[in-house]
Amino acid sequence: MKNKVITLQEAASLVKNGDTVAFGGNVLHRAPMAFTRELVRKGKKNLKVIKTAGAHEVDLLCATDCAESVDAGFISYETEYGLATHYRKAVEGGKVKGNEHACYTVISALRAAAYGIPFMPVKGLKYGDLFTYNDYFKMVEDPFGGEPVALVKAIVPDIGIIHVQECDEFGNCRIYGPKFDDVLISRASKKVIVTTEQIVPSSKMSSNPELVDVPGFLVHAVVHVPNGASPCSCYKKYDIDKTILSKFITMKKPEEIQTYVDSYENKDRKTIGRGMR
Repeated sequence: MKNKVITLQEAASLVKNGDTVAFGGNVLHRAPMAFTRELVRKGKKNLKVIKTAGAHEVDLLCATDCAESVDAGFISYETEYGLATHYRKAVEGGKVKGNEHACYTVISALRAAAYGIPFMPVKGLKYGDLFTYNDYFKMVEDPFGGEPVALVKAIVPDIGIIHVQECDEFGNCRIYGPKFDDVLISRASKKVIVTTEQIVPSSKMSSNPELVDVPGFLVHAVVHVPNGASPCSCYKKYDIDKTILSKFITMKKPEEIQTYVDSYENKDRKTIGRGMR
């Protein structure tokens, strides 16, 4: 088996301008923030961002002109912090195209990709502006029953990026706590990059293979990044950093945001690199 551990810089270089990138985690929990910040440092552009329910990573990508479009069911910080103002400003100003979904339609679109089919029927979606403003939706006649049925086009990410608590050097991963859409993203994406709090011996994964959430053969690269979800939370590791998030949502000037990203640089890039230590 191949050792898949690389540096954060190498992993972010796998993302090309214009790629469709799916981000794991949910709102402020287990979001791959270290990877997001590295995309910003590398100046990636025209990214098509996929997220069922996002917050800080989407807001940061929109604030730094990395995103071209966002397909999501929900983008906002949790109640304590309010709206994702950088995302909102970018969409209202026409810099980012917001393709609004229901959370379930993002899941359905990723399921279609995982199954290798071009679309997925969605029960219950019959009315509203989604059909007018989002090209991913079509209403067709059920060929069996004759009733109208909504379809959502498959979303096939070029890159799926998830952050986990444990991974071995071959890419076998365990996710503790809620798994959100991460397992689905690993099945739907062309390439999967995993950032992990800890690299563990492969014997730990092989001794209980039924507990492996993402098998190594689906993973293209592994990056060891302790605190890689910060300032978001990571279950059993650390909680949300309220001080940092509260400061970020008040930032308006590009230089303020760049200083914020740079402040994490040494922490983000202090990785194991190639191989286990």
